[in-house]
Amino acid sequence: MNKEVFNLDSIVVIIISAVSLIAVAVIGMIVGYFMRKRFAEAQIGSAEKEAENIILEAKKNAEAKKKEILLEAKEESIRTKNEIEKENKERKSELQRYEKRLLQKEETLEKRSDAIEKREEQYHSKVEKVKIKQEEINALYIKQTEELERISGFTSEQAKQYLISTVESEVKHDTAVMIKELETRAKQEADRKAREIIACAIQRCAVDHVTETTVSVVPLPNDEMKGRIIGREGRNIRTLESLTGVELIIDDTPESIILSCFDPMKREIAIIALEKLIIDGRIHPARIEEMVEKAKKEVEVAIKEEGEAASFETGVHGLHPELIRLLGKMKFRTSYGQNILRHSIEVSHLCGIMAAELGIDVTLAKRAGLLHDIGKSVDHDVEGSHVSLGAALCKKYHENDIIINAVEAHHGDVEPTSVIAVLVQAADAISAARPGARRETIESYIKRLQTLESIADTFKGVEKSFAIQAGRELRIIIIPEEVDQDEMPLMAREIAKRIETELEYPGQIKVNLIRETRVIEYAK
Repeated sequence: MNKEVFNLDSIVVIIISAVSLIAVAVIGMIVGYFMRKRFAEAQIGSAEKEAENIILEAKKNAEAKKKEILLEAKEESIRTKNEIEKENKERKSELQRYEKRLLQKEETLEKRSDAIEKREEQYHSKVEKVKIKQEEINALYIKQTEELERISGFTSEQAKQYLISTVESEVKHDTAVMIKELETRAKQEADRKAREIIACAIQRCAVDHVTETTVSVVPLPNDEMKGRIIGREGRNIRTLESLTGVELIIDDTPESIILSCFDPMKREIAIIALEKLIIDGRIHPARIEEMVEKAKKEVEVAIKEEGEAASFETGVHGLHPELIRLLGKMKFRTSYGQNILRHSIEVSHLCGIMAAELGIDVTLAKRAGLLHDIGKSVDHDVEGSHVSLGAALCKKYHENDIIINAVEAHHGDVEPTSVIAVLVQAADAISAARPGARRETIESYIKRLQTLESIADTFKGVEKSFAIQAGRELRIIIIPEEVDQDEMPLMAREIAKRIETELEYPGQIKVNLIRETRVIEYAK
């Protein structure tokens, strides 16, 4: 019971304490609220006063700024007005100056017009005097003409015709003499310049010439190899000959076999195949066939390389790949023993040198020279002359029209349409006529010289003839009593025509007539 009373008292005490605490807190909050409110009202009052002060200050500043702006505007308007007045004064003074100048010009023009009127009056008076003088002169001229007609017995028209005919004949004679002199001088200058250009081209284009033959010799390691190449009952040699088209000559020559064929390409294939068989040692028909196929492939590669080398050596670029292959194929073609590829390269260099001397397109001239004989690479396989075949190939692979014409004209089949075509003709003749360039037997050489001399000896008035410089010049001694000096050009032309008709020869032949001038007088 005491415990319960104690507990109730404790609870009451606690409640009273709590109530008192709450009351204190409420009172404190009320007091704090009122204090804060009074503080806030005090702050608001000071802020309103400060705002009013700021507004007053701003109004004062605005008034001051307004007065300042108005003052500046007045000053600016005054300054602008002064400038305008100054400019107006300057313009007025300038207008006054212009007025003075106009007045001066008007006075000057009036003076000039007066002077011109006076000159016109003087001119009219002089014209009248000149007319009178002209009439007097005409009358005197008519009188003199009548007197001259009476004295000479010719009318004026007859005298005019006589003078015109006389002057015309003199002018014609002088013109003919002048034209002849100019032609002679031009021919001499052209010949001299042509000789210089050709000599320069030949001198700068010194190339080696190797005369091609129709046989090749393949060395053997020993004579026993001959039997292996022949094979049982000659089957190996027959297989090799049938596959290559080359004739194998096996004779008593120690350690060598001779290959004979007119086609250098077939001969080259046979040489490569035979050398491979000798190195391999296994020689039988199947192996021979295999080696011949390999040799053909190697020759094809060599053909392409030779074409590219020729293009690089001459500086001719941009050729069609097929034209490059055909150029390489020309290495295995010959003309009178002269290698066609080396001949084409030489012609290309000669054309380039002569074109440079003449100041024309060097690259185009070299290209035309290199391709001029391209038809010879296919003339063994296709019907037609190498000229027509070459022109067709150039057209097919879209070469320049100038190059096509040069190919067509280099043997005179068509007329050249450009200087480059003429250069190709000249370079082709130079390359073919160079000593040692083409093979010629001694019998045909001697026969050609004898024929040249016999042709010259058939003409009347020839004392003696000599074929010199390997048949490239025919020197003829003329009997002066039988052949007049004026007849010599015609005679030389007739001899040259006979040579062109009856002989075939590379290059050109110079016909040189020599006549001695004799003056005989006796002292008695």
